[in-house]
Amino acid sequence: MRCSTIYGKKTSNWLIALFVLLNFNSCGIYSFTGATIPPEANTFSVQQLQNNALLVEPLLSNTLTTALRDRFMNQTNLNGVTNNGDLAFEGEITDYSTTPQAIQSDQTAALNRLSITVNIRFTNKYDESKNFESKFTQYMEYPSQQDLSAVKDGLIAEITEMLIDDIFNKAVVNW
Repeated sequence: MRCSTIYGKKTSNWLIALFVLLNFNSCGIYSFTGATIPPEANTFSVQQLQNNALLVEPLLSNTLTTALRDRFMNQTNLNGVTNNGDLAFEGEITDYSTTPQAIQSDQTAALNRLSITVNIRFTNKYDESKNFESKFTQYMEYPSQQDLSAVKDGLIAEITEMLIDDIFNKAVVNW
C-alpha cells in the first residue's frame, strides 16, 4: 500500500506541473531559444542587406542576409516570406574595416582588428513598441603577421555569428 501511495503522489505532482506548464499564459510564444514572438505572428522577412561600406567585401552582404534568414528559420516557427513579414528586417552594411591594434614600442601593431558594422531596421507588425533602428558592430583581432586575405573567411564567419546573435536577441529575446 505504501508504495502505491508514494507512486500516486509523484504522479499527481507531475500531472500538476504538466498542467501548469501547458496552461502558462504570457505575452507571446516562448521557445527554447528564449525568443518571445507574438502569437499572431506567422512570417518573417529579411531584405537583402545593402553594402554601403567604403571598403566592400563582395560576399559579405549575402553572408549576413543568409545568416539572419537561417537564424529565424532554424530557431523560430515562423515562415520566411520575401516581403512584408510580420517581423521584418532591412538594413545595410555601413562599415567593413581593418585597423591596427596593440601598438608596440617600435611603432608596429601586434594585432589588427577586422570590424563590421550593420544598421538594421526591425518592424514588428503586432507590437510596434519592439520596432527599432540600431547599429550593431562586432570585431575580431588577428596577428598583424597574418595577411587579412588568409584569415578573413574565418573572421567574417565569427563576426557574422556575433552580429546575428545581437540582432536576433534585440528583435525577439527580451533580456
